[in-house]
Amino acid sequence: NKSATSSQAWHQYMRHNIISDSLQAAILFVTMRGIAAMISSGRKLTVSTWNVAAINNNPFEYWITYNENPAYEKLMSDVESFLEAPGDRDVPVMDVFNEDMFSKLDGRMQQVGWESVRSYWDTDFKDRKIVSGFMKDKLLGSKRLASMPDRITNTINVIGSDEPVCRPTIINMYDKDLSTLDKWWSAWEEFMFDTSLQIQTKKGIEQKAPYEMLQPIKKSKYPDITEEEEKVSLPLQTMCGAIFDAILVHILNTAANPDEWQGIKRNIVENLNKKKVPRTLEILESSTYIVSDIITLQEVSGSFIDQAIARPSLDDTFHIIGPENMDSIRDQNSVIFLRKETFPDGASAEITSLVESSFEQGVTVPVAKGDILAITATDRDGVPFVIASFHGDTNGLATKPVLTAIMKAISSDSNLANHKLIFGLDANTYEKAKPGKQQDVLDFGKHYVSHGLSSCWGDVPDPQNYTTYNSRTFLQPQLNKACKKSDKRSNGDVNPKDFILFGKDDFEVESLWKDNTGDKVYLEDTAFPTMSFPSDHGILATVLVAKSIAAGDEL
Repeated sequence: NKSATSSQAWHQYMRHNIISDSLQAAILFVTMRGIAAMISSGRKLTVSTWNVAAINNNPFEYWITYNENPAYEKLMSDVESFLEAPGDRDVPVMDVFNEDMFSKLDGRMQQVGWESVRSYWDTDFKDRKIVSGFMKDKLLGSKRLASMPDRITNTINVIGSDEPVCRPTIINMYDKDLSTLDKWWSAWEEFMFDTSLQIQTKKGIEQKAPYEMLQPIKKSKYPDITEEEEKVSLPLQTMCGAIFDAILVHILNTAANPDEWQGIKRNIVENLNKKKVPRTLEILESSTYIVSDIITLQEVSGSFIDQAIARPSLDDTFHIIGPENMDSIRDQNSVIFLRKETFPDGASAEITSLVESSFEQGVTVPVAKGDILAITATDRDGVPFVIASFHGDTNGLATKPVLTAIMKAISSDSNLANHKLIFGLDANTYEKAKPGKQQDVLDFGKHYVSHGLSSCWGDVPDPQNYTTYNSRTFLQPQLNKACKKSDKRSNGDVNPKDFILFGKDDFEVESLWKDNTGDKVYLEDTAFPTMSFPSDHGILATVLVAKSIAAGDEL
């Protein structure tokens, strides 16, 4: 009986392997025939990739190129001068956020059950100088007493509205009049304490005023904060947040005429915030990119996908594919457009979960929901593809593990063995990476070559083939990251971050371009976004030609 059972198992094993081998042979035959058809017809593959970048709530955070209005450069330079060399403009905090404002604030905070922070005001904060003692106080920054309330209340997404609610401050899309400190204070107090907002939380939909959204600052996470400050961290950060916003309003109204700077802000918000998605879609449906066979996008919002589908030119041309497990909190997702003429059936399957399950066990890979999208699709000639889009973490430390996981996923599934990989990504690689803290671009090149891949940049990427050029201004909470106008290139994020990868034996590059204008032109000395190009990453595109079938493999 044991012998009979063993014999049956052996025959079942052999039948399975024969069927599997036959299936693989059939897939290989179809793939090779499809590649041969591509070659004989002269059909090429045009691939584009673009990190369209999430909408930045602060229109002043990064230096932009605003050639249409020279007053922008003067405004930002004057703000820089104020903060770098304030001179006698470095007045006490109480000259800006005055005693009446503090008393009203302290009273409102006690009304909601918080402790008074009068002692901190009287013995410390009111006499600090607004620049040297507050804005540039590194300890205040490490305690997160101004940046934490800004992060939580700067821009609040509310249920039932496409428009977020903004705190009255310089550094968001708030569009009411801030021409005087009195107007600012009246609006700020009402916003923080009297504005009830319906928001999505981990507990579900809740109704809260902004002050109720603030979180205690824990010494266990931010060790510079004292135990006494930790106990009153809610009212203390609220006071510091108010002082911070008041100083910004004071600086802008001192550096420029209120009508002028508010007009500049409105124009930036209109073009780079409110019109960001429509302008991005206009570029994608231009004659340069509408002909793409594959477009991989990163940092895409749910609204972007909906608006893309609503555009007949895009919806008629492409299958627009988002991840099954969308990121609705950060609202930043990787997306793939497949040309319907090239891929008539669209995506065959999503294999993102297979990729994520292929990470090395015990190793934490810094990826968030929505960062990876991997699909399979078959083109009109029968060639099967794995197509992936990926947004790397800021330091690029997830890039190599994600690529390794994709290759492992392909090799671990026999049904994917003959698929051709096309991978568009924001790798977040650096020309001069900090060892152990950032991903070096040349090291990444060695990594993809080790997997039998090449890139649109070749096997050895040029570290100076930049696809980003952005730098922070002085109008944002982290002044230690601010770049002077004269240093915005040398100290900015000017790096070779974007890639298109493919099998080295499968394709070769016929042509390549990068674009930071929307017109198939890349201006190397132009910081972006600009008023007409709404992303801080350039577009990268390549035309790929299928390589000839190896000798002995001809059909």
